[in-house]
Amino acid sequence: MSFCICIEQYKLNAGVYMGGPRMTFEIGEKVVYPNQGVGTIENISVRNFGDQFEQFYQLRLAYSSMTVMVPVSNVEHIGLRKITQNSEINRVLSYLSTGVCVNCSDWKCRFKINSDKMQSGNLLKIAEVMKGLLILQADKPLSFREKKMLDRARHMLVSEVSIARGLDPDGATATLQKSLGKAALTLPAPA
Repeated sequence: MSFCICIEQYKLNAGVYMGGPRMTFEIGEKVVYPNQGVGTIENISVRNFGDQFEQFYQLRLAYSSMTVMVPVSNVEHIGLRKITQNSEINRVLSYLSTGVCVNCSDWKCRFKINSDKMQSGNLLKIAEVMKGLLILQADKPLSFREKKMLDRARHMLVSEVSIARGLDPDGATATLQKSLGKAALTLPAPA
């Protein structure tokens, strides 16, 4: 089984905070919710469940304006994380321009691998999904589900690059397109 891989050594678990200090956020802070994209912490509340109290982050997702309640105790498990730093953005852009992708030829296998990458919330893995689907799209039309996944990957990359670099969405799109252009690929318009 083959899958989209980076030839260079990249830190694939950026944004996963297992075993380290507990990730904490403040009201107004922008965060990334895996497979959903960037959101803003709107409130930190405490809820009572019988005789136990649980603290929650309430965040509003930018993509859908949906509000999500995340238990503070599950932040690491869910993968809620801070916005990617500029050094990691540079690695993502480098991968988009020069990284090598090999796609699994079996649709089910490819979709499962790509779904796992998207759910990881890791920006480099999301870039792998997008680049792999763009390469595949150049050879044959994508399925409906893969088109949706490509659109979500595009959105997640544009929104996070935009915030991390202090760009508007058009500037982030141009930055991503510049990198993809070096690989003879074109960033699709949003669906």
